[in-house]
Amino acid sequence: MDVDELRLLLTREGLALLDRVEAGLGERDVVREVARLRAEGHDPRLVAAVLTQARLRRRAAARFGEFAGAMLFTEAGLEQATRLRVAAHHAGRMREAGIRSVADLGCGIGADALAFATLGLEVTAVERDEATAALAAYNLAPWSARVVHGDALETPVDAEALWFDPARRDGATRLADPADWSPALDAVFARAAERPAGVKLAPGIDRALLPAEAELQWVTDAGETVETVVWTGALARAGVPRSALVLSDAGAAELVGEPQHPEQGELGEWLYEPAGAVIRAELIGALAERIGARGVSDGIAYLSADAHVETPLAQAFRVRETMPLDERRIAQRLRELGIGELEIKKRGADLDPAALRKRLKLRGDERATLIATRIGGRHRAILADRP
Repeated sequence: MDVDELRLLLTREGLALLDRVEAGLGERDVVREVARLRAEGHDPRLVAAVLTQARLRRRAAARFGEFAGAMLFTEAGLEQATRLRVAAHHAGRMREAGIRSVADLGCGIGADALAFATLGLEVTAVERDEATAALAAYNLAPWSARVVHGDALETPVDAEALWFDPARRDGATRLADPADWSPALDAVFARAAERPAGVKLAPGIDRALLPAEAELQWVTDAGETVETVVWTGALARAGVPRSALVLSDAGAAELVGEPQHPEQGELGEWLYEPAGAVIRAELIGALAERIGARGVSDGIAYLSADAHVETPLAQAFRVRETMPLDERRIAQRLRELGIGELEIKKRGADLDPAALRKRLKLRGDERATLIATRIGGRHRAILADRP
């Protein structure tokens, strides 16, 4: 969205049209809706902006819940925005540390700033893109928040804590160079050392880029690993070098500790797949100790145990049987068992689950999970069930 489109949208006519279109868009064809709105005499640019916003609000409901219907978005802003439940965790960390004011430096559409403000923190949100800053100002208008159009690193702010969400530079895919980020990570970490700060990064970032003196936290939300956060100063907990946080509708679970590998052993009755945050934080060994499990093969993230332990930090599978990782043997066994619905997972095995499922030509009323991995260094197929 460019600034001219945004100016049209932020008029009384534009916002009223958005509310009217959003309310009935699901019942009408988009092409006909465009024609109808233009026939009413609305500016074509406003029509395009309104329909885009109505579509984005529908998509945003999964991230922002009831807040989505009162917010404005850009495609990129929505894609990069922190999920509301995760942002609430960031805000809770700030409040628990006694922080009363925070500067969100590079606020995007204002997702984290919104969470900070709803918990009563005074918020200064800085965004260098003019249109995005205007959207953030609209989204934050009901709260105690000030939005500044400026550079994240150069804009002076008076706040007790800082929050950064640097973006990947266009075309950057390696995430192994500080310059792959905007602002560059070296500059962000230097600023974050000045006062308590949180720096949100992609979960796959090269760990060698992260400062050793900070608390490093990986976060999984609703089964998807969504971020790495570097906490500094009073926002970093004493004695917690790394942590893995798993969020779901049932609440939050956390594992803390030093990176460690689990002891290896035999495959038992139960197989566990640690949450992505646990794997990224290299806390698989700590999880194994917590649930009384062991590794199944060097370099493989699966754990195994003889008894079932319920934990939100891992998915559990009850092992039916194992067999060689041979497609013909697998297909024959699945036919014998009448398995027509098959979930396929893999670690340490070179196969395409979608292509394999198609070649297996599944038939039957039963369901199961097939796990292709290494057990004791040998490729094996595990047939299992979710409890």
